[in-house]
Amino acid sequence: MERYQKVAEHKTLQFYMKQIADLEKERIFCHHDWEHLLAVARIAYILALEEGLDVSKDCIYAAALLHDIGKAAQYTKEIPHEIEGAKLAETILRDCDYDELEITQITDAILAHRVYHKKGTLFQQILYRADKLSRPCRDCQASAKCNWPEEKKNTGVIL
Repeated sequence: MERYQKVAEHKTLQFYMKQIADLEKERIFCHHDWEHLLAVARIAYILALEEGLDVSKDCIYAAALLHDIGKAAQYTKEIPHEIEGAKLAETILRDCDYDELEITQITDAILAHRVYHKKGTLFQQILYRADKLSRPCRDCQASAKCNWPEEKKNTGVIL
């Protein structure tokens, strides 16, 4: 079994995904559900292949699956989700046999996924871009009410 599959099945991720789904039941904007996480994973992997990123598929998928795990803390405790998410991810990644270098790369990408950093690593930049590209803003019924700046919205169809 691939390690990222262990991440997807990890009881902590499962618990928080259910909590996030409950907290987002009435949300009209983008949801942070499995569909989003898998879209981010697939887009990040495509970008990584296109740009020659020397990071394993296991790490790319794990980062994508875990990047929003802190959303419940953001909603309930007003803790930025990337900070809480990196903490939760560290424990899950250890449980799923990732080594310390991989854990650092993944948690650093999670910490950086909300803001594009020109001086960030290519992995951080790819996770950021994949997160934004995963959103179908062009067809969103709530787009006019969305607080995302226009330059972050994915209004096209090309990666």
